[in-house]
Amino acid sequence: MKKHGLLNWIELSEAAFRNNVASLVKIAGEREVAVSVKANAYGHGLPETVTMLSKCDGVGYITLHTVGEAAIARQAGWNRKIMLLGPVSLDDMEPIVELDIEPVIFERRQLEKLGRLSRQRKRRIFTHLKLETGTNRQGITEKELPAFADIYHKYEFLKRPLGASTHFANIEDTTSHEYAQYQLDNFNRMVKTMRRLKIGPKIRHTASSAALILFEKTRFELVRPGISAYGYWSSKETYLSYLQSGGHNNLFEPVLQWKARVSQTKQLAADSFVGYGCTYRTTSAARLVAIPIGYCDGYDRRLSNHAYVLIKGRRAPIRGRVCMNIVMADVTDIKSVRLDQEVTIIGTDGSETITANDVASWAGTINYEILARISPTIRRIIV
Repeated sequence: MKKHGLLNWIELSEAAFRNNVASLVKIAGEREVAVSVKANAYGHGLPETVTMLSKCDGVGYITLHTVGEAAIARQAGWNRKIMLLGPVSLDDMEPIVELDIEPVIFERRQLEKLGRLSRQRKRRIFTHLKLETGTNRQGITEKELPAFADIYHKYEFLKRPLGASTHFANIEDTTSHEYAQYQLDNFNRMVKTMRRLKIGPKIRHTASSAALILFEKTRFELVRPGISAYGYWSSKETYLSYLQSGGHNNLFEPVLQWKARVSQTKQLAADSFVGYGCTYRTTSAARLVAIPIGYCDGYDRRLSNHAYVLIKGRRAPIRGRVCMNIVMADVTDIKSVRLDQEVTIIGTDGSETITANDVASWAGTINYEILARISPTIRRIIV
């Protein structure tokens, strides 16, 4: 592991990642698995995650949000299927063919442009239709399906969509799943409409991490787990529902640890202010350390005076405001902290652990955001 000279880095446990993926593949059974690696693989690093995922059995797809992400995945050696969840500019459709991408369609002009491109290239383009069932973001309503069917029938190299998908609005943040059932009923009805229009999909996919783990009837022919591949539950409610159904907490293990080094130690007198805005004031003599991370690295400013880091196996509270490149931590009660001492931002040190869930709680957000916002410029190391 080459971390010599680094002041701020990410460690990725390949063993934990492979265990998480194996757990998901086992739950999926005979269904095809598409692991989400959008948003820089939820902050874990897209090239590094693709490298690890390429060694995992039972995963045929990755899902991404942008064409640029797809190009990075191909460059990193991913030679299996890619499903593109996000939009594509009408002026930049060529990479769909060049990178062998399966786009998820929710806009007629996009499908029409792909139809013309497929005819020009005399090449089949596999697509998936995103059905609007109640989340009201990207998606096609049932009334729009005949117009999409006309486009599919018009272009011989489109023929029909390979897949039909939807996304649940309220399956993670609740232990009551009536709305998810409402969406699932809408999805099933719309798939029947697609079949009547002779654009019936070969594969259906609705299951995110929470749906995959909790509801077999959402799994269909393909599943699309995301956060669980990286060792986290979608929410406390998802975990509670899992336990209530008889599950055990041995499925997932966090993959990512965020580390840094002490860049300065400081001895402060009583009544000394710390940082911008003078938001923290010492009540007695204190010893503080500077740590070279900040909000430009994805360490949220809302963590000011709320969070902790781990130093020598003990919790050190953040003092003052999180700056662009620096945070200060109090090590008054931790002996012999020195320059270049290793600091754990997220991860385990001795018997203490700080998870992305902990950081999310301090910042008033969710684990997804904490992970996804870690700067892509920070070095990722597979361990």
